[in-house]
Amino acid sequence: MKSRLLLNCIAPAIAVMSLASAHAAAPLHEAGLTQASPEDAGVDSRQLVHLSQRIREQKLDVYSLLVVKDGKLIFERYGAGASRDSNYELYSVTKSVTSMVAGILIGQGKVSLDDSVATKLGAWRPDLRADFADKRNVELKHVLSMSSGLHYDFKPKDDPIYYAAPDRLKLAAETNPKAAPGSEFEYTDINPILAAAMLSAAAHEPVERYAQANLFGPLGMKHAVWERADRSGLVSAGWGLRLRAVDMAKIGMLVLDHGRWQGRQVVPRQWIAQMTSPGVAPYFGYYWWINNIVQSEPEFDAMGFKGQFITVLPQRNTVIVMTSVMSIDGGLRDAKNLQTFRRMVNDYVIPALDNADQARPSTERRAALQHELDISAHTQGVPGTQVDPTDLPKL
Repeated sequence: MKSRLLLNCIAPAIAVMSLASAHAAAPLHEAGLTQASPEDAGVDSRQLVHLSQRIREQKLDVYSLLVVKDGKLIFERYGAGASRDSNYELYSVTKSVTSMVAGILIGQGKVSLDDSVATKLGAWRPDLRADFADKRNVELKHVLSMSSGLHYDFKPKDDPIYYAAPDRLKLAAETNPKAAPGSEFEYTDINPILAAAMLSAAAHEPVERYAQANLFGPLGMKHAVWERADRSGLVSAGWGLRLRAVDMAKIGMLVLDHGRWQGRQVVPRQWIAQMTSPGVAPYFGYYWWINNIVQSEPEFDAMGFKGQFITVLPQRNTVIVMTSVMSIDGGLRDAKNLQTFRRMVNDYVIPALDNADQARPSTERRAALQHELDISAHTQGVPGTQVDPTDLPKL
């Protein structure tokens, strides 16, 4: 009887230890990315543990949260149902990745920022030439900087541009100019439809196939999928891309290293500088946001509708990635999920990076971090908005 009681007490402990060991021992096989403890990279893990605890206490539905410093993955947190191999719907982070694809095509001389939407797409889709006739002054640079001046009447729910349109490009072609191209910043998802079409036309193949060969493949990305094409086969450059969190981190690292990956110039250096420089709006370049998360130092970020982020801190050689389903209330630049992420970065991650003199490696700190990560991996958050089937992590 005593031995049975002893076994009953030990078994759960062994199970917990096994889960922790499996989580901790998962080797990282990602070219260009290595693993290290926060303290080994001069980062105070206690702040990161506090951040993870706060996420659990607030029941935030965070699927993944990663910190990469100096090319080392020092913090890797997953919520219930997610893992390193999961990919996620990125929503508008798709735009930022598309910008890099545009830069590659520009570097190859296959397209120019000055190329006219009407000229390029009128030739690519002769059936829409008449609809594009009033857009001769709209150029690729206007599409990528959200300054095309085109107006589209969005419906508040289930707009066909996102869900049911058999031919999204036709919808985009039928929009009306309301402002001179390049004169006003207006964030509208008509622009990434035009971008997807222009880049596909320039590549002479679907943009997602070109991206696989020229960006995803060279970076060793796994499970990269560009979904939600319309019936004509055209994906949007504004949503539908699914990447793993570690692959999102690689995109950030590519920005940090001026377009180079393991010694290879994947994206032209000049383009990285252009896309992260202010354009028509002081906080937006070419599908990349500027100082939208951190305002006290240089910072670039990609952000998605329900709480997907890639934040790049050049002075700290750091990338922060998050995927989640959090509240969309509050508008484009002040949604609740954006406010929450700002607090995470500014109140926890940056202090962890700043506290190098307290970053002392110890068995206790490693154990505390691992314990928290194991708890988080089995904790289900509460979604802050409607969860669509595309939002769920997939393998």
